[in-house]
Amino acid sequence: MKQRSDKYEKQAVYEQIKGHPFFKGVPFYEAQKLMDKCVLKRFETNELIYQASQPREGLLLLLEGMAEVFIFEDEGTIEALEIISKGELIGFPSLADFLGVSKSNKYEEMVRVKALEPCFGILIPYSVIEERFEDVSVRDYLLQQCAMRLKDIYTSLAEQVKITRRTGESDRFIVRVKDVMSPLVAVEKDAVIQEVAIQMKENKTDAVLVLESGKLAGIVTKSDLVNRVLAQSKPYDLKVGQVMTKNPETIARLEYYYAALTSMVLGGYKHLPVVHERTGEAVGIVSLGSLLRKKNESLVKTIRNIERIEEEHLPTIKQAIYKILETLIGDNVPVSHILKVITELNDRLMVRCVQLAVDSLRNKKGMTPPVDFCWYMMGSAGRSAQFMMTDQDHFLVYEDGEEGQRDLIEHYFEILGEEIVIFLERAGFARCKGKMMASEPNWRGSLKTWETRLRQWMLKATNENIMLAQNFFSYRFLYGNLRLNDKFQATITEQLERSKIFLYRMAQMEKEHQVPTLDHPIRSLFKLERKQIDIKKDILFPFYHSLQILSLSYQIFSGTPMERIDYLVQKKVLTENLAVDLKTAFNEIMSIYVKQKWNQYKRGESTSSVLTFTHLTTREKEELILTLKTVRELQSLMLSEFSI
Repeated sequence: MKQRSDKYEKQAVYEQIKGHPFFKGVPFYEAQKLMDKCVLKRFETNELIYQASQPREGLLLLLEGMAEVFIFEDEGTIEALEIISKGELIGFPSLADFLGVSKSNKYEEMVRVKALEPCFGILIPYSVIEERFEDVSVRDYLLQQCAMRLKDIYTSLAEQVKITRRTGESDRFIVRVKDVMSPLVAVEKDAVIQEVAIQMKENKTDAVLVLESGKLAGIVTKSDLVNRVLAQSKPYDLKVGQVMTKNPETIARLEYYYAALTSMVLGGYKHLPVVHERTGEAVGIVSLGSLLRKKNESLVKTIRNIERIEEEHLPTIKQAIYKILETLIGDNVPVSHILKVITELNDRLMVRCVQLAVDSLRNKKGMTPPVDFCWYMMGSAGRSAQFMMTDQDHFLVYEDGEEGQRDLIEHYFEILGEEIVIFLERAGFARCKGKMMASEPNWRGSLKTWETRLRQWMLKATNENIMLAQNFFSYRFLYGNLRLNDKFQATITEQLERSKIFLYRMAQMEKEHQVPTLDHPIRSLFKLERKQIDIKKDILFPFYHSLQILSLSYQIFSGTPMERIDYLVQKKVLTENLAVDLKTAFNEIMSIYVKQKWNQYKRGESTSSVLTFTHLTTREKEELILTLKTVRELQSLMLSEFSI
């Protein structure tokens, strides 16, 4: 470890941190005396900043780089607790010793801190902190930092506890990409192909990254050399820029193992460049082979089969997807990753069904689409929250066409709507009991037909029309013409701008279905009257509808719940803290919901969204209480937007 404490460097650091609460408002002469007591520290990548059991002499203010706080057990296992970034403090546990409120224990002595990259900071000894502790702004700052750090640690702890609660093969899912990636092997864009081949041989790798002025420009694999150079008899002095795959998808080094596996399998990649999450700088590469050494290949085969499956094999895909779902649940993968993987699989399957329907009409009846069209999902599929194959919810929009074509157009899409339903049914998606499908006249139509339909819903805001609109506004574009989709979005925008009262009526209706609280109607959630709660009706629907109404009032017409939350933060409707709480609440309740529905399916029972409290662990009960409070807060915010 290199230490530099000369006055010149300390003066430069002082100019950088003089606005920090520890030094702000301190006369220059006194500040210099405080700085003389501080020590500048530098650490190389992977160097330990604090050993286990090492006495903490103060707080280290990180000025450059990033560090990781982790637990290293006797068995050699490592559990990451938190990531410390530039501007944050290291050494908080010892603050309790300084305050005289606790003493170190054996668990505290297991905690270590290491540099994830070259780090530079200033150690502020407790003698300095003691001098400044009388300043109210310093105490407020430390309290704020402690509160923020505590929240971050609890969030991280909750995620890891969920992943590792059950025994089995779940260790790999808390492994980060940096733990499985290979070191950076790269060439410049103007290098020749022969140099790439030499790098592959010397480093025993199948892929080399291509840089341009130090920035990632592309990737070259052995397959590229065979297919793009050898097979075409290209010269070995060909520039690598002519062979590389440009602008490849990347993954951050601090992402989890399963995020990498998901990206690679769904994207069809065998290699992913690994980048620094803050700077975007290439730091390594991860291969599908290295990931699959931790995971069997059935997931990969299933995904690849979906896009080329033919009509007669459609029924086989459901069980293949369910097998993947079972693996993810059994391995305690975070629910956000489960939804991402299963949504992507279901999307691909549904797109394939629509394409098969179009091909069927062309091959069997000689019919082709007379005009451009779009196909949209609604309900749980529209919200990217469909983890099991539930009922179909979808609609068709198509161009108006010429006056003399109207009957032909209507006839084609009437037949196509029914064909789509048939193919989806064969794949495992049951027909909607409420008939909200493109096979029904009310759920298909030309652009003008939809304009009229939306206007009627909004002018005549009955409970029935509001319920139809609630399902409609969960839509997500999945197949068809992008230009027509843009025109459809413009139509929706125009209709909503003319019908502000409709959103007010939606909010009024939502007030009649308020989220249960701890005192009414559930006065004591787990001990008195109520012994169960309907996850779908009492929690998820209020959550979805409140987000939906808020989004619509700010011109956000579609998107998953997580996307809507992010949009509302950008619009300053939601605070960042509330957004984090909402995402956490959604993940908590969906985790319970997914496991319950899956277990019911495995036992051959009728699936139900009713949750019995006696089936919950103590932790899950506590999480449910917090979830109810958070969703209630969202609902109240939505109602206040309309002064209800």
